[in-house]
Amino acid sequence: MNQKILICDDEEGIRESLKLILGDLYSLLVVTGGEQALYTLENNKDIKVALLDIKMPKVNGLDVLTQIKSKFPAVKIIMVTGYRCVETAAEAARLGASGYIVKPFNSQEILETVKKNLS
Repeated sequence: MNQKILICDDEEGIRESLKLILGDLYSLLVVTGGEQALYTLENNKDIKVALLDIKMPKVNGLDVLTQIKSKFPAVKIIMVTGYRCVETAAEAARLGASGYIVKPFNSQEILETVKKNLS
């Protein structure tokens, strides 16, 4: 069975792009918000990697990152953001993110980052 990856982004276009890039290689679970991401991780213990948007309604992605690392420390988190900000990237790394991708991203960047985090 393919390795499971969680995609959490409130933008439909980003979710669809990630599904097109990763869908043939991995088993994808796709959600639109932080609460759904936590629920999905709780109910799918074999998720290895999560791609997590930083700017989402209701719950900030960095807050979700903190909760995921607290409850599911083995899950690798790749932050995906539309904002290139050194401070935010540093904060995400400090909180336990293992990758940081800026939108718009390219397919190769996504594939390489996910593969690195699964090895």
